[in-house]
Amino acid sequence: MTDHTFQTRLLHNEHKFDPTTGGVSVPVQHASTYHQSFDEPGKYDYSRSGNPTREALETTIAELENGTHGFAFASGMAAISTSFMLLSQGDHVVITEDVYGGTFRMIHDVLHRFGIEHTFVDMTDLNAVATAIQPNTKLLYIETPSNPVLNITDIQAVVKLAKANDCLTFVDNTFMTPALQRPLDLGADLVLHSATKFIAGHSDVVAGLAVTNDQSLGEKLGFLQNSFGSILGPHDCWLVLRGLKTLHCRLEQSQRTAEEVATFLARHPAVEQVYFPGFSTHPGHPTHRYQAEGPGAVLSFQLKDEEAVRTFTQRAEVPVFAVSLGAVESILSYPKAMSHASMPQEEREKRGITDGLLRLSVGLEHPKDLIEDFKQALHSIQTRHLFLDGRVKREIT
Repeated sequence: MTDHTFQTRLLHNEHKFDPTTGGVSVPVQHASTYHQSFDEPGKYDYSRSGNPTREALETTIAELENGTHGFAFASGMAAISTSFMLLSQGDHVVITEDVYGGTFRMIHDVLHRFGIEHTFVDMTDLNAVATAIQPNTKLLYIETPSNPVLNITDIQAVVKLAKANDCLTFVDNTFMTPALQRPLDLGADLVLHSATKFIAGHSDVVAGLAVTNDQSLGEKLGFLQNSFGSILGPHDCWLVLRGLKTLHCRLEQSQRTAEEVATFLARHPAVEQVYFPGFSTHPGHPTHRYQAEGPGAVLSFQLKDEEAVRTFTQRAEVPVFAVSLGAVESILSYPKAMSHASMPQEEREKRGITDGLLRLSVGLEHPKDLIEDFKQALHSIQTRHLFLDGRVKREIT
């Protein structure tokens, strides 16, 4: 199966059908415990330690990421947090500056209580990364494209720095998925996903995944998964497996639409800036083209202020205004109050997460409908400045 394209491998793998019944869907095994033979214990004993449905998802994502060991967790943050437990007291982490708010919270508010130090850096600046590495640095943590301003980190370059300093490299691959970017092929030690997003893709499951191709790292992470017990339940594993089958076609459609929407927004006078790695003017565009197979379906754009954001979100009718991303429906988010609400204001502003920033995850709607919807919402922003206290300040032209 490894000779097939990624698109075909999503459908045709070792879990193509159930070997017992021939059913073309992975069975959902809800059992919490398994009957044992006294002298010859079976493969499964207790579902925290192993479950056939979870194993099907874990082997599938490992294959798709070109890894050898896959792990399914109860959420993306469960995967990330458990992976951080590979560190020990006194260790130091160098981490992407504009990282997901939940990861920031875990590093900033939790890990430091266990004596694990950290430094946030602009990972688009390799000199800054190199300078931040200390004698006790054990991990370089990358998120690319970053959330929410879509900065691009050169994975291979950071991996070289990590190896030269005997560090591990973890990559949050949520925005790209293995359909567009495979960090293990670029030398990373561990790849992480919030499978809630594009991988599952239907806003109906919360899940996290981790994959490595390192035997020792896989054994250690497996021990931690079993120890912490933050596993993904069998039905949720089945939902993620089902979502994976349509990952390629969903991403293909969504990123085409995202490019059209991003182009429209970049030309609109009410939009101050658009962050989208598909633009040749994006500073990380050359690097992203080298290490990924498409721009993805997430973009962010800057409006004038919070009032403009309020008006836009109240007038836009097609996208849902919510947390999360990567679903069949377009999702509009306000990072300041949603994904990065736990980050202090000064830290947000330092990272470009301003009062006027919106993040858009483009779904499967027709691009024309999204653009027309955004056009009327942006028009409302332009016209609101013409009125104050019920009096017309200048003529509407």
